[in-house]
Amino acid sequence: MAAGPTTAEKKNGTGRPGRASDRPSGPGERNRVVRLPGLRVLLIAAGGLALTAGVVWALYGSSWFRVEHVKTSGTRVLTPRQVEAVAAVPVGAPLLSVDTDAIEARLRKELPRIDAVEVARSWPHGIGLKVTERQPVLLVEKGGKFTEVDKNGVRYATVDTAPRGVPRLDLAPAASPALRRFGPDRLLREAVRVRAELPGHIVRDTRAVRVTSYDSVTLELAGGRTVLWGSSEHGTAKARVLTALMKAAPKAGHFDVSAPTAPAVSGS
Repeated sequence: MAAGPTTAEKKNGTGRPGRASDRPSGPGERNRVVRLPGLRVLLIAAGGLALTAGVVWALYGSSWFRVEHVKTSGTRVLTPRQVEAVAAVPVGAPLLSVDTDAIEARLRKELPRIDAVEVARSWPHGIGLKVTERQPVLLVEKGGKFTEVDKNGVRYATVDTAPRGVPRLDLAPAASPALRRFGPDRLLREAVRVRAELPGHIVRDTRAVRVTSYDSVTLELAGGRTVLWGSSEHGTAKARVLTALMKAAPKAGHFDVSAPTAPAVSGS
């Protein structure tokens, strides 16, 4: 007797044994469906590319965001025209392409009077140059001209006329061992440190700061008065003691605060 169809043959309706591909997926198997991108996805991608291209064109290719003017602020001795000539901002160039770091470096190199400068884009058509100039705290006189020295001891400019209210620096260490040990630049910085500690009313009276050695700084005041300051150490205490001495002995000609715990006054 011939055998009847098996259970698998009955399920597939062919009367033949079912193939593995014809069988239902087991619980551990996954059906993979490959779908092509729809029209909506393609439209979104195309729109994104078009938007990006439009932005790039607007920033670099159009006339909408190009440099049309330069504005300079913060100048005191320098003029805006001087600053802008050195800055050489490329008027007409795309605003985004302007190299602000290069402009800043150029200004600091060519104009040493500039202590700091901020170069900023001012959308949609401008470049701003915000300048901070160095301020002189001491003057070095030579040959009838005056070299300005800032609070960091930097000699940055030479002028024909001394700025008002700025003391003269007199470096005279030729016969002192301090010159060989510290050098003139170090002594200059010491003088700057002393100058920084002086109260405003004493600065206004100070005509010169004389340095003969590291620990021998003397102030020459208006009216022929002098102050032996000593080294730049303990400057705050020395300034406080000097102020008290000048109030207590306003007609004195010489003040010694080199040792602030044991000050002295002489002359009248």
